[in-house]
Amino acid sequence: MYPPVDPVIIQIGPLALRWYGVLIMAGVALAAWIGAFHLERRGLDRDSVWDLLFWVLIPGLIGARLYYVFIQSPRGPDGLDRYLADPAKILAIWEGGLHIFGGFLGGALGVIAFARLRKAPLLVYGDAIALGLPLGQAVGRWANFINQELYGPPTTLPWGLRIDPEYRIGPYRDLVTYPETTRFHPLFLYESLWNAVGFAIIFSIWKRYGDRLRDGDVLLMYLIWYPLGRFFIEFLRTDSWFFPGTAFNTVHVLSLIAIVSALALFFQRYGHRLRRQTLTQE
Repeated sequence: MYPPVDPVIIQIGPLALRWYGVLIMAGVALAAWIGAFHLERRGLDRDSVWDLLFWVLIPGLIGARLYYVFIQSPRGPDGLDRYLADPAKILAIWEGGLHIFGGFLGGALGVIAFARLRKAPLLVYGDAIALGLPLGQAVGRWANFINQELYGPPTTLPWGLRIDPEYRIGPYRDLVTYPETTRFHPLFLYESLWNAVGFAIIFSIWKRYGDRLRDGDVLLMYLIWYPLGRFFIEFLRTDSWFFPGTAFNTVHVLSLIAIVSALALFFQRYGHRLRRQTLTQE
């Protein structure tokens, strides 16, 4: 489907500018820029979103990396052993290996700390993040394309990816059974498109009904949309640890918890309106 893209844009001595970092940071900046509109709409300083980034990025990055290293259990060469044998590799995020759910956990702690120390409205800032996050993720997922990661099992679909042998995992390194012409499901693309659609839907609702939404509603919409898509994409993952004898993994569980919790909170907030409308119609 594509020729390999050099992950390094430019290198001067030991210093290198990599596509992975550029795309991830581009997604973060885009998400923050969009989130600033929500803060302005709620009467807050739109530039405070950049202060929030400091509190979100560092714990989010730490959480994303630690989740990938210790929970994702990558099935690449040597798996977790490569990190245990050389702990310095845990810091080598430019080689790829960040997990969004770990980023959520770390980032959430950062937002809570920011809100408490600044005495800022937590749900307003949560909505600001959730408004732009899907589009930021849609952009950032292309970093996986550059690193030839986040792909699924072999496929004959026309949009299948060619993965170089050195980037393959598990049985797919067997070039006799899986020759270099083998194509794989582009999971990064599926998730990027899902996030882009999610952004279009959530942003449209926010733009049209934003003044009638309660604080936290945008965040709840995100916590339904993104985990729903991720739940189904996870069935195609080739680098995850699955519960023995099942097709489910930890992300499936976390996704279900997020979806059910968000739906329950929505019903708690608006269930009385639905009941009132139903009684009126009767």
